[in-house]
Amino acid sequence: MPLRYISSSTIHSDGIRNQTDGNALCGTKPWGHINTFSTNLRAKMEAEDSAATTAAAGGTSPTTNRSVSGGDVATSTALHGGDADSDDAKQTAREMDEAVASAAGGGARITDLDRQIETLMRCECLTEQEVKVLCAKAREILLQEGNVQRIDAPVTVCGDVHGQFHDLMELFRVGGQVPDTNYLFLGDFVDRGFYSVETFLLLLALKVRYPDRMMLIRGNHESRQITQVYGFYDECFRKYGSAVVWRCCTEVFDCLSLSAVINGRIFCVHGGLSPSIETIDQIRTIDRKQEVPHDGPMCDLLWSDPEESVGYGVSPRGAGYLFGSDVVKTFCEKNGIEMIARAHQLVMEGYKWHFNETVLTVWSAPNYCYRCGNVAAILELDEQLNKDFTIFEAAPQENRGAPAKKPQPDYFL
Repeated sequence: MPLRYISSSTIHSDGIRNQTDGNALCGTKPWGHINTFSTNLRAKMEAEDSAATTAAAGGTSPTTNRSVSGGDVATSTALHGGDADSDDAKQTAREMDEAVASAAGGGARITDLDRQIETLMRCECLTEQEVKVLCAKAREILLQEGNVQRIDAPVTVCGDVHGQFHDLMELFRVGGQVPDTNYLFLGDFVDRGFYSVETFLLLLALKVRYPDRMMLIRGNHESRQITQVYGFYDECFRKYGSAVVWRCCTEVFDCLSLSAVINGRIFCVHGGLSPSIETIDQIRTIDRKQEVPHDGPMCDLLWSDPEESVGYGVSPRGAGYLFGSDVVKTFCEKNGIEMIARAHQLVMEGYKWHFNETVLTVWSAPNYCYRCGNVAAILELDEQLNKDFTIFEAAPQENRGAPAKKPQPDYFL
């Protein structure tokens, strides 16, 4: 199958890397590592959120934060804003609806949206009011889509981007601009990178502007719990002075589809398979409009990984499962599909085949965390599902302007 290697002019490459475990290179830690965070971090986040809530309410008492517990994936970090049914979430939804009602109507909406896309393409932030309106419109569109999106080729499949905005611009440069190219992003839009706000809102704006050209599904980082620890919450607070934008975005997280099927032949998901799911139709019955659960089929779809073994095994991440080639074979045969495309794991070569090319991992964040040294890849599928991989490197360093950033816990899964 064709493969294109595209190199940035300022970065020297030694070609495609050997089959190296990128997770080991960068210092892998399971999700259970979250439980070791200090109480100082928790207290800081609670104080910030309380201050923001008080300010937003004009001096009223902040909403009580809810702690999270439950099994291997329990996190000691307070869950600001709760789940999709919490009072904070309902208040955020009301604020977004009010913002839409007060916005200009009719033809002005497309004009405003195009202007916002131009702003985001310059890596500039939208106003808080614009974010509320954008997120409200995105929720309306996403909720019309099923848990399993039906996608027709041609389409370009992309893996994790993790807030690396300038590398997303590089991805669009090599893969084509929207709406000239159809895209399917497999989740993990935020955390780790310096520009999660601009990255996620740009993808969201493109989704609203071109709903049939930009397809988005949920990753394990599209979660209130995870984003409070790995950067997105802090970034929203730093750029907007409150948690309002973060809450609007997490409301959108709950509306994202869980998977997609391309031409009825390629099953796409962020993580992998679940022992609770034998057929794709079972995915359609999941109530996805919620915070990612600690276990169960929805959690497994976002957290599981392929492993050279038989059956299902315990995942070192503390969530999801490891699944073997026999599991994949049974799933593909029962559902009449040819292969599974997923993301979720750093691979130094940008993409990696598993199990005789029945599972494909695609990774689209080059030089992950600005230090891993990996290349990235996208998968271009034509109408006949012929595969064309494009490998690309990180955007030139002088274009980044990376801000100062406090260290984060070592979680690279």
